[in-house]
Amino acid sequence: MNVVRKILVVEDSPVVLKVLDHLLSQNSTFTPVLCATYQEAEDQLEGGNEAFFAAIVDLNLPDAENGEIVDLVLSNKIPCVVLTANFDDDLRLKLLHKGVLDYIAKDSRYSFNHVIKVIERLRKNQGINVLVAEDSSTSRLFIRVLLEQYCFNVIEVENGQEALAMLEKDSTISMLITDFNMPLVNGYDLVRMLRHNSRFQDLVIIGLSAEGDNSLSAKFIKAGANDFLKKPFYHEEFHCRVIHSLEAQEMLEAIRDLSCIDPLTKLKNRRYLFEEGEKIFLSSNKDISLVMLDLDRFKEINDTYGHLVGDSLLTLVSQEMQTAFYDELVCRFSGKKFCILSESGLNLKSKVEHFLADIKLKEFTEAKISISFSASLYSQSTEHFEDLVRKAGQLLRQAKQTGHDVFVF
Repeated sequence: MNVVRKILVVEDSPVVLKVLDHLLSQNSTFTPVLCATYQEAEDQLEGGNEAFFAAIVDLNLPDAENGEIVDLVLSNKIPCVVLTANFDDDLRLKLLHKGVLDYIAKDSRYSFNHVIKVIERLRKNQGINVLVAEDSSTSRLFIRVLLEQYCFNVIEVENGQEALAMLEKDSTISMLITDFNMPLVNGYDLVRMLRHNSRFQDLVIIGLSAEGDNSLSAKFIKAGANDFLKKPFYHEEFHCRVIHSLEAQEMLEAIRDLSCIDPLTKLKNRRYLFEEGEKIFLSSNKDISLVMLDLDRFKEINDTYGHLVGDSLLTLVSQEMQTAFYDELVCRFSGKKFCILSESGLNLKSKVEHFLADIKLKEFTEAKISISFSASLYSQSTEHFEDLVRKAGQLLRQAKQTGHDVFVF
């Protein structure tokens, strides 16, 4: 279920209000609350039962012409983005030091899109854990404040050795920001050690240093860091580098996911089954079970109702499988054939039997099609994961030869 987040928009221009309202409303998790004056915004903040997730404000309002709205929003601990018609570099720096997330000039259509992008990034950041490895308590605090402004969850350690231990302990950490000069294990060696471990290949790493020559940044990046920042740095530069590195990694993961997901059913595909299955097989001492299911008479359904109905049927059936086997890995093996991989195998036979019986009682698509599956379950030890797949396939062929709606195990 999507969590709805209220976004306070304070702007005296009806046109700009309408544009921001439209752009924010395109995201179902955002509810814009529109105000044209300082007083309206103050009333909303005082009378609202639910907290605001973020605010987009203009600096020059009819009843507050000198940016007073920023202090009001920040005093309520609401992340604030300034969208203004006049760009003033000194004012920009002053507001950034106050804690404003971004200072954006209304000079093009892209400005509005950028505002929305900042708000959407805040939503994504709520689920991202960032580890900061820095021996200076002052620098750690400064970095923590910058990250928390953008809604990241921050974990702190004082040296590279503690960072290694924390990363081993907490698999939810997505980003590491590490100083170079630290006791026990310095930042450069920390990066090299992490990149030699396949577990941390997707960890986003940003190096920091206040010393060293210009070659240090190249050394960090060649060792495997995603980016490097020389201290001291500006708020905006830090945020831009962090967000850019995260988005690059997210794009890479999205591309990787596309190669492992069946485009029709959105289940994991055959490639993923063999890649992930091999990992599970090796880590679980070969004690895993594999179910294969083949949709009966699917060719007849395609011939009778057409391929669009057949595709819709496969999608609906896949959703049923994901619901029934939410603890297992469900994959589309080929056309009308599916696999379910279980690490424990406990009660798997009864779960399959229940699914097969339940699926026959349902009707799918507007054509109200009834279906059945031929199925197999193989759970004996094998030398290789491919052997497990082959054995389950042999059992499935036996089931198909016996007739439709047969379960062999």
